[in-house]
Amino acid sequence: MPTYLLLSRLTERGIKTLRANPARLAEVNRDAEEMGAKVLYQWAALGEYDFVNIIEAPDDLTVAKLSLAFGARGSAKFESLPLIPVEELLDSLA
Repeated sequence: MPTYLLLSRLTERGIKTLRANPARLAEVNRDAEEMGAKVLYQWAALGEYDFVNIIEAPDDLTVAKLSLAFGARGSAKFESLPLIPVEELLDSLA
């Protein structure tokens, strides 16, 4: 299944939500699964992004839907990047 890097920045609303209900983060991961994606890894980050996630999804459209649906909630802004395994890249260059 394709793998994606999902970067997120919390909005002021998202920070308030997370402080009031830290379990909300796990709920969002379950929401992602209901939309067809699976969170493989998740880290809190310091710097430009608040969270860095590695997710699997069947295709780019699923990730776009997920980003739009989550972004519409007003708690975070997202950047999604498809990831290509290095082995596949090297095979395509051979």
